[in-house]
Amino acid sequence: MIFKAMAFATVVFTTFSVQAHDYKVGDLQIGHPYSRTTPPGATTAGAYLSIDNKGKAADKLLRASSPAAGLVELHSMSMDGNVMRMRAVPAIDVAPGATVKLAPGGLHVMLQELKRPLKKDERVPLTLVFQRAGEVKVELAVQDAVAAASGHDAHAGHGTDKK
Repeated sequence: MIFKAMAFATVVFTTFSVQAHDYKVGDLQIGHPYSRTTPPGATTAGAYLSIDNKGKAADKLLRASSPAAGLVELHSMSMDGNVMRMRAVPAIDVAPGATVKLAPGGLHVMLQELKRPLKKDERVPLTLVFQRAGEVKVELAVQDAVAAASGHDAHAGHGTDKK
């Protein structure tokens, strides 16, 4: 019985530690960076995470880069009637004491010109550059698109509206 309990605890702990990964840079806590699997031939993918500013000064996410993509931009997504609009934004503000969520259907990091499809359970390097906190290297945990889909992620294989 004790071996079953230990085995269960090991599986739970291992699963939790693989799924929950956080990073710290300066006063910022970066929570669970992830992306989703992409189909063959897809050239774009969204990257999502949370940024928690524990400090007393505002910061800004200025840019991001990844060896997995030829171009990485900060984006916003909104609905204009029945039309989804994605646009590059120059920076993402992170107010002191605030948490900013980069999530499907809103602010996100856009990986463009993917060098290959993103596959389930792999880790994709991503470098984030902040105005005050500086640079932090994180890994995107690639999740199964079907299991993770909320109905709002339109990045797999689609272009952007740059009006």
